[in-house]
Amino acid sequence: MFPARKGAGHRRRRRGPVAVGVAALGAGAAGVLLLSPAHAGAVQPPVLYTVAQPPAPAPAALSARIAGAVKADNSPARAPLAAPTTTSGTAGTTITPMIIGGTTTTISTAPWMAQLWYYDDKGTATESDDTGFFCGGTVVSPTKILTAAHCVHGYNWNLNGAVLTGTDQLPTDNGDGTSDLHGGTATGVLRQWNHPSYSTVTYDNDVAVLTLARTVAAKPLPITASNDTASYAAGTVATLYGWGRTSSTTQDPAQTLKKASLPITSNTACSQEYGSDYVASHMVCAGAPATGSDTGTTSACNGDSGGPLVVAGRIVGVVSWGVKDCVAKGAYSVFSRVSAFAGAIEPRMDDSNITGDDKADVFAVTPAGAAYYYASKGTTVANRVADGDLPGSTLVRQADLNRDGYQDVLDRTTDGRLHFLNGRPNGADATIGTGWNGMRSISAPGDLNGDGLTDLVATDTSGNAWLYPGTGTGTVGSRQLIGGGWNTYPGTVYGKGDMSGDGRPDVVARDASGVLWLYKGTGSGHTPLLARTRIGSGWNTYNILATVGDITGDGHADLVARDASGVLWLYKGTGSATTPLAARVRICSGWNIYKQLG
Repeated sequence: MFPARKGAGHRRRRRGPVAVGVAALGAGAAGVLLLSPAHAGAVQPPVLYTVAQPPAPAPAALSARIAGAVKADNSPARAPLAAPTTTSGTAGTTITPMIIGGTTTTISTAPWMAQLWYYDDKGTATESDDTGFFCGGTVVSPTKILTAAHCVHGYNWNLNGAVLTGTDQLPTDNGDGTSDLHGGTATGVLRQWNHPSYSTVTYDNDVAVLTLARTVAAKPLPITASNDTASYAAGTVATLYGWGRTSSTTQDPAQTLKKASLPITSNTACSQEYGSDYVASHMVCAGAPATGSDTGTTSACNGDSGGPLVVAGRIVGVVSWGVKDCVAKGAYSVFSRVSAFAGAIEPRMDDSNITGDDKADVFAVTPAGAAYYYASKGTTVANRVADGDLPGSTLVRQADLNRDGYQDVLDRTTDGRLHFLNGRPNGADATIGTGWNGMRSISAPGDLNGDGLTDLVATDTSGNAWLYPGTGTGTVGSRQLIGGGWNTYPGTVYGKGDMSGDGRPDVVARDASGVLWLYKGTGSGHTPLLARTRIGSGWNTYNILATVGDITGDGHADLVARDASGVLWLYKGTGSATTPLAARVRICSGWNIYKQLG
């Protein structure tokens, strides 16, 4: 998980020299591997990030992509609000342009706004087959951009895309194959996800997330929760942001970011206008009915696709589709209803894992401090891979604490120090602080306070639970008391990801009688956890529990548990608040050689 930079045998060691016993274990010494889990086999050289993590494009390459996208915008028609104007690729700047009837604003009022530029020259000398287009997006975490699926599906953003943040100006062509970014910062895309049920015909499930190759400085905009109904009440004033067309009669974009206030439209009115094309459970309309011309119409238009609809400081909609030229009499702008997709989006915001695919892996440490990981294969795991040495470790947790898209490890040592072990290639490790041996448990459930960063929850020996807000740099801020009485849980409090399906990370705890309790996250820093809910009994049959994220890759956080005989069991997440875990599935035996699981 701390990836080999080059060469199959390179391994980055952690915190000190390798003990003789650990070296023997890593070499596959006789008498040691017999104790390994039955599926492990011989220890393999660390082939880390088995799903290739491509290098970040150079700034010059990103600039060239943006310049190409500005010049040639002729991608295939998608949803009406994103259908680019077909050009030969040589007709100059013809990007699918912004808000009709809006007003100019600045990036300081919407620091989370992002421009998504895509350009593919198809590897040919002619420009006639080039594909270039533009969409809007929203920074929802330091490396995550929420946008529309029709801006992502079918395109390779890693090879051909660039994301521009930190500017309210569209790029301008320098005439030499580069663009003036007007103070913005261009970033490459590491990986992409669009909703698996996205329809290219109906534009249903029109949401996507891009993971950037590095963090950006822009302040994230939180997404709304799955139980948010107030934001969608008819008449609620929402704000739309974008750079799209400013008129129905031209393709001209807005050079400077614009915004517009749009009242939420009732489902009844939108259904009357669009019939079965409007899926009320997944979509929301906003704005007064268009007048039939630019005069009196305020609407999203071509080029606004993927941008945000904001209510009370949270993104509640993603620009999805509308009518041609955007002002047909009686028409409304249509947005993806973010509350409906919060449970699907959250795992993509916290989808870091050791191998870089969409499945959480299991990290394990022996009593001697030898660290290994087991790559998930869905409901089983692959052979273990040696992953460094953690002498004196008393607790490990897998989490992307600096939100850079690479999974890190939190490691507490016998001297009470809590270490941040950076998962990014060549990333710097750090000591978070001292005195952590006064904590009975430490977990890293994710973004509990709604700021887009990973937080910690710790319980002390007096029974107090504390929230340590993440800073996005691998450290934590000043702690906040969550509540008392947590000494009813003699063991560890666990959590990584959303177990209840509402788009908020949760925490689970096991009491002395073996009852397992769920504390649902709220996304609020004031009250980050709701009152507990009983979700099962008999859990004292296990001597170790671990929450490492979404092992199966289905979008729900899972849990693993080891019984007294050393068998590891998988409890798949269901996404249900009442029964968040399905019946257990046996992974394999032999896990009693480990003292810690991540």
